Amino acid sequence: MRFLYRVGLLAGLGVLVLFVFGYSVLNTSVAAIAQDSDSVKRNKLGLQLDANDHKKQQDSSKGGRDPSLNTQAQGMFEGGRPSARPPLTCPVPMSYWFPPDACPLHQPLCGLYVCSPKASMHLAVVACGDRTNETLVMLKSALIFTSTKLHCHIFAETDLHFGFRQQVDSWPASIHEKLTYTIYPIMYPPGENSQEWKKLFRPCASQRLFLPELLTDVDSLLYVDTDILFLSPMENLWNFFSAMNSTQLAALAPEHEVKSIGWYNRFARHPYYGETGLNSGIMLMNLTRLRAFHFQDKIIPYYKEYKLKLTWGDQDLLNILFHYYPERLLVFPCEWNYRPDHCMYMQNCKSAETHGVRMVHGCRRVFFNEKQPAFKAIYEAIEQYKLDTDISLLLEGMKAKMEEPDTKASRCGQVANMFLKQVESSVRKASGETTP
Repeated sequence: MRFLYRVGLLAGLGVLVLFVFGYSVLNTSVAAIAQDSDSVKRNKLGLQLDANDHKKQQDSSKGGRDPSLNTQAQGMFEGGRPSARPPLTCPVPMSYWFPPDACPLHQPLCGLYVCSPKASMHLAVVACGDRTNETLVMLKSALIFTSTKLHCHIFAETDLHFGFRQQVDSWPASIHEKLTYTIYPIMYPPGENSQEWKKLFRPCASQRLFLPELLTDVDSLLYVDTDILFLSPMENLWNFFSAMNSTQLAALAPEHEVKSIGWYNRFARHPYYGETGLNSGIMLMNLTRLRAFHFQDKIIPYYKEYKLKLTWGDQDLLNILFHYYPERLLVFPCEWNYRPDHCMYMQNCKSAETHGVRMVHGCRRVFFNEKQPAFKAIYEAIEQYKLDTDISLLLEGMKAKMEEPDTKASRCGQVANMFLKQVESSVRKASGETTP
C-alpha cells in the first residue's frame, strides 16, 4: 500500500514538473513572437525567402517582375511612358528600390523593393578630353528636374578629377541634399588592350560596356553620354525599369523611326537590332542581370570578330548583342532620346509631337556649332541657369533663345513647342497648378 502511495506521489510530482516546464516554454515562445512581430508578418507575406526565392529576388531586382505575377500588370504604358502607379508603403524594406510613383501594384512585391524617397537613383557618365563642362551641364539638367536623391558615378581621365570636384562642390547646399557622387579613373579589364578600347569611336565611350563588373555594389543605373540634357524628371525614365519583364537586361531607344533615313539598314556591315538599330546615348542598365548574363564575356568576343566593321564603336557592339538576344531588351520611345535626326529633315518622332521632348541628345557636337541652333539654345539656357532658383527663369531663358531669328528659322526651331512642353509642365507643377 505504501508502495502504491509513493508511486502515485512521484507521478503527481512528475506531472507538476512537466506543467511548470511547459508553461515556461509557452511563455518564452509567446515573448519571442511578440518581440519579432515583423518576422511573423514576413512569414505571412512569404518574404522570408529560401535559397531559390533569394535567387529569384536578385534576378528580378529593379529591372523586372516576378514571372509568376499577373502579366497584365507588366509593361503597361500610358502616353509613351510607364503608366502611373499608386503609392505603396512597403512593410518590410529590402535591398532594392523604386521611386514612390513607380512602386509595384501588388503587395507581395514589397519584399523585393524599397519604396522609399530616401534611397538613390544611380546615374553614370563617362567623360574624357574636353567633355568636362558638357558633363556638368548634363548633371545640372538632371538635378533641375529630379526631386529624388541621386548618386552620380563619373568615370573620367585622372587629370579631370579635380575640375569635377571643384565645380560640383561649389553648387548650392540644397543641391547636395539630393546629390552624392563618386569619381573613378578610366578602367578596362585585365588582359585587354586599354588604349585600343579607349579609342573605340569617341574617347573612353566604350567604358560603359564594363560598368556591370566595375560597379558591383550597384543594382541598376541610368547611363548617359555627356551630350545629354534632361527636360523632365529622371524618375519618369527610371520607371521603365518597372516595365521590364523577367528576361530583359536593359532599355534603349531606336536609332531611327523611319527606314528611309536609317543608317543601320542602309550602311551597317554587321548585325544590328530590329529594322533600324539602336541608339546607345541613353541606356537603362540592370547591372545585376547583366552580370548574371555574363555581358562582358559576350561583348569582348563580338568586338574581336567585328572590330574592322564597326563605325559607331560601343553602340555597334550593343546592336550586335541585342540582334542575337532581342528578347533581352526593352525599347522606349524617341521622346526620351531626341536627336537632330528627328527634326532636321522632317518630323519623325511622333511621341515627341504628342508629349514633348523629355531628353535631348546633342550628338555631333550640335550644342556647340551652328548647325542646329535649337539644340544649342537649349544647352545654353541650362548652362546659364543658376541652380536653386525659380525654374520659371529657365523656361524664360529657353523661350528667349528659341525666338532668336536663326533658331526660329531652322527646321528644329520650328517645333520649339516640343522642346518646351515638358519644361512648362514642370513650371506648372512647381507653382502648384494642375496640368491641363
